[in-house]
Amino acid sequence: MKRALYEELQAALTAGASAAVVTRLADGAQILFDGERWTQGLEMTEEQRAAVRRMLVAGRSGMLAGAENLFVRSYARPPRLIVVGAAHISQFLAPMAALAGFEVIVIDPRRAFAAAERFPGVTLIDAWPDEAFERLKLDATSAVVTLTHDPKIDDPALIAALGSPAFYVGALGSKRTHALRAARLAEAGLGDKVACIHAPVGLDLGGRAPREIAVAIIGEITQALREEPA
Repeated sequence: MKRALYEELQAALTAGASAAVVTRLADGAQILFDGERWTQGLEMTEEQRAAVRRMLVAGRSGMLAGAENLFVRSYARPPRLIVVGAAHISQFLAPMAALAGFEVIVIDPRRAFAAAERFPGVTLIDAWPDEAFERLKLDATSAVVTLTHDPKIDDPALIAALGSPAFYVGALGSKRTHALRAARLAEAGLGDKVACIHAPVGLDLGGRAPREIAVAIIGEITQALREEPA
């Protein structure tokens, strides 16, 4: 590994980011993906880059599917689940996600909801989501779920998440609620990205209670996390 690439890798890991190094075995050429940006040094197709992202998200290393001479070494931190809205569902979802190996962060500008006694051991941020995301730097190992049912809070979070490399974006709400949400996001210029939102959020398990919805959400996020490269 060349010194410049090594220093970039160390800088990414020191900053707490996940990173992947792709090596072309034929000549040793390498490229670094820090969960958000790619360095120069190796030409890759968009399909190959997407496969590297999936491997990094899942924390897998190995030969890149469909490419006989490209090896991927993943340096993945635990995936992050960023929950927007300190609601009843969040109180069940946060500990479930932590048990599943996620770093959990709950964001809610309403301080009465984002209270430490309601979320023991969970990182709480009582700021507006777009402001919080600026500090958190969403990357390819980040998942975002909005649960407030309040467009003033959820919409800015979704706009920021859809503009990031986050591997999963989900939003609570019925199909009718999501249709209205999609129209608002389209007006904000995100019509081509609305289809990336998992809504209604979670696997269709038939549950309606907050704890059941939380199970469905963490199940769907885990499914996205472990998606096999094409």
